[in-house]
Amino acid sequence: MIEEKKVTSEEAVLIGVVTQHQDEDQANEYLDELEFLTLTAGGVAVKRFTQKLEMPHPKTFIGTGKLEEVKRYMATHHIETAIFDDELSSSQLRNIEKVLDCKVLDRTNLILDIFAKRAQTSYARTQVELAQCQYLLPRLTRLWTHLERQKGGIGLRGPGETEIETDRRIIRDKIVLLKAKLKVIDKQMAVQRKNRGKMVRVALVGYTNVGKSTLMNVVSKSDVFAENKLFATLDTTVRKVVIKNIPFLLTDTVGFIRKLPTQLVESFKSTLDEVREADLLLHVVDISHPNFEDHIASVNKILDEIKSADKPTIMVFNKIDAYQHETIDEDDIVTEKTKVHYTLEEWEKTWMNKLDNNCIFISALNKENLEDFREKVFKEVKKIHITRFPYNDFLYEEYEEGN
Repeated sequence: MIEEKKVTSEEAVLIGVVTQHQDEDQANEYLDELEFLTLTAGGVAVKRFTQKLEMPHPKTFIGTGKLEEVKRYMATHHIETAIFDDELSSSQLRNIEKVLDCKVLDRTNLILDIFAKRAQTSYARTQVELAQCQYLLPRLTRLWTHLERQKGGIGLRGPGETEIETDRRIIRDKIVLLKAKLKVIDKQMAVQRKNRGKMVRVALVGYTNVGKSTLMNVVSKSDVFAENKLFATLDTTVRKVVIKNIPFLLTDTVGFIRKLPTQLVESFKSTLDEVREADLLLHVVDISHPNFEDHIASVNKILDEIKSADKPTIMVFNKIDAYQHETIDEDDIVTEKTKVHYTLEEWEKTWMNKLDNNCIFISALNKENLEDFREKVFKEVKKIHITRFPYNDFLYEEYEEGN
């Protein structure tokens, strides 16, 4: 009889810092996100460590005293993984590993690991592999032990090549091969985009886990993989959608995240090209998240980096079914009303009011306000469609009169 194998999650401690650029609330929020990333990667966070510093320690990221405290805790509870909330330099990584004598990961490494786990197609796997190699190259510390220092002897004397030099050469060669492979795929993707003709292109963008794939499934009646975990979607999905009498292409893209590794932005260039070449962006926001405004800022920053911030955009505030606000008792004259007490109606009267008609509140999961959403998308797509096909204008009038 075959025994059932129990799968146990890898336990880890999370480590962050409170600095002059990152207050305690922000540090805790980033650690919440890091905990979700750890869960997505298949681990479980059992303890958090934070330290107040003017800036991260150049040698060990946190102070040596705090590092010893982390070491004692990990030894007592038999934990073998430490995850840091920021990207560590190669020297920091080396110094921390010497002290803790365990597996040390940083935020970038963790995100890359999730991407590697989620990549389904050959294209996504190649992109992730390139990003991993670029991350690994400056951080090689005798990871492979299959190559000894080359032996001397008659005719073989000289400087030779050390193991780490060999490893670096192998990785550099691999980076060259992966880049060449991606160039070929990029050309294929560019041809695919070209073959789509003059159809209006609409792209879903937003922070990771805001419900882009769920919205894609509802609007296009397709079956894109959607799950309540970070980076459920890595591969770009394009579907033809028809609202009333206008067809357009709807694209689901990879979600963004704060502190997104630069290696990923570079290697996912073609995926981001879908956003660059879109005519209209649907910026999906999880309104139920307490820090959704920070998420909007992070997405806008990346859109700005890829020269797509000035495109026509509809703000889609999703997950209104999960939105909850705090209340103040009538006899409470001490508590000051802040953003956490705003109802959805009150949010609409804030800076969102300045968006004119370019924002809408929906629930993709419960299909709330989806007809209004379709109508808004239809009007924006129609504007673009008329400029592209001005001779078709009479069709819209005819259709609307028939209604």
